[in-house]
Amino acid sequence: MTEEKNIERETNEVIKAEEPAKFVDSEAESTPEELPEEVKKKLEKAKTEKTPVKGKRKKRGEKKVSSGKAYIKATYNNTIVSLADMNGNTVSWASAGMAGFKGAKKSTPYAASIVTRIAVEKAKEYGLKEVMVFVKGVGTGRESAVRALNANGLIVTQIKDVTSMPHNGCRPKKPRRV
Repeated sequence: MTEEKNIERETNEVIKAEEPAKFVDSEAESTPEELPEEVKKKLEKAKTEKTPVKGKRKKRGEKKVSSGKAYIKATYNNTIVSLADMNGNTVSWASAGMAGFKGAKKSTPYAASIVTRIAVEKAKEYGLKEVMVFVKGVGTGRESAVRALNANGLIVTQIKDVTSMPHNGCRPKKPRRV
């Protein structure tokens, strides 16, 4: 009797293993992880501290942007991510300082991924789905920011390094005598 039950269990497990893989909707799968609590608090605090505008602003029509450009500037001291439409008009942006990082932590890969997540959340309100990525700088957050763009639901179509390179421009400083 127990042998029959074991055989049934084994066959059921095999059948379960052989079931075809179910494809999940890409939007449902790409829901980003929640931001850390301290970053959430700092963003909420920054929203409430905004000063009121003196004159009334005109409300523009809601922009709907399906494809655009992502500019990542990763320096030794900071990481800035800005998302724009195809004309170059900025849709959203975020920096490590804006996310609440200070000092040496601003240029870390973790800060770059958090910053990218913040910028993507803002840009999704405008319907941004796919981006061409332009990376500038030599900071440690370069690669993690590009990975975070993909992980947060944007389709990366192209990655280009636009870091400026000097071609014998300025004369270097004279060496220090110590």
